[in-house]
Amino acid sequence: MLNGRTSVIAAAGLLLSAIVVTQCSKPSAPPAPASQALLGDMKAIVSVKELMQYMLDPVADNIFDAVFTDIGPKGKIEHRPTTTDDWENVKTGAISLIEGVYLLKVPRPFAPAGDVNNSVGPDAPELSPTQIKAMVEKDPVTWNAKIEALRNVGLEVLEIVNRVGSKPILFPNPFEETHGPNIGSQKDVDDLFQAAEDLDEACESCHLQYWYPGDKKDVEGTRRERARFEKPDPNRGRQFPNSKVGPYVNPNPGAVPDNSSPAPTPKR
Repeated sequence: MLNGRTSVIAAAGLLLSAIVVTQCSKPSAPPAPASQALLGDMKAIVSVKELMQYMLDPVADNIFDAVFTDIGPKGKIEHRPTTTDDWENVKTGAISLIEGVYLLKVPRPFAPAGDVNNSVGPDAPELSPTQIKAMVEKDPVTWNAKIEALRNVGLEVLEIVNRVGSKPILFPNPFEETHGPNIGSQKDVDDLFQAAEDLDEACESCHLQYWYPGDKKDVEGTRRERARFEKPDPNRGRQFPNSKVGPYVNPNPGAVPDNSSPAPTPKR
């Protein structure tokens, strides 16, 4: 027969055993997701410089050229995407940028053989491919961060385009046969302009890091001056609350409906 002290010891042992069994029976934490393996090897054919010149720069122009302003004798005129084809062209640029920029993760020369950039002589404005390669090998994290920054802008543009594509046509118009239906709200255009600004900044940030770092001080100074002096004109057109694109001026007055002003009252 167990005395009181022996009973307490036995009960404690049973409790400890139960705790051990419970802890062992708990499901283990799921392992961290591993990077998805490629389906095959990737071998670079062209240099970073050629990839930029012949692929990434041209598709980025699909975004840059979609919304911009001209300043001329007629004042500031905004160019913006208005048709399905216009927005599809922007989407082509966004998807090509999103996927194409990851090709910069594939090891490749930074310039074609024999091309040393504008890096010769005293106070040369550009780094040589050898210098760029040394920088990337010393700090690959920053190189990858620049790539991800570019990709994030592409995702930003794609989100805007998909948002436009999910909407019905705002209004059919009698000019549709010539110009196509006018789609996309002013907010969509404003957001696209801001995304183009973000893309320009992401590109320039990478170039100032790896291509012409000597210009960094001048570029940042110019950017600060623009922020100080570029103010939207409050006296003309509709203002853009989400960007610095400025007031809207119909580039083809009388040809395409201008949804910045109320429709004229029909004559009776």
